[in-house]
Amino acid sequence: MGKVIAKKIVKRKPGYLYYIDSAGNVCEAKMARGGRKKKAKKKTIKKKKTVKKKKRR
Repeated sequence: MGKVIAKKIVKRKPGYLYYIDSAGNVCEAKMARGGRKKKAKKKTIKKKKTVKKKKRR
């Protein structure tokens, strides 16, 4: 793991990812979800198929 050299130099904005590029510059990139959590999927109930009974003669 790397060593922390300095803290609180860059003001962080929500929804952005911060990294150090190959030249040593601190860069920011917009995150795909913008810092929000994913929506939960709706739970659906599977319907049971009913089998029709044949009439006896």
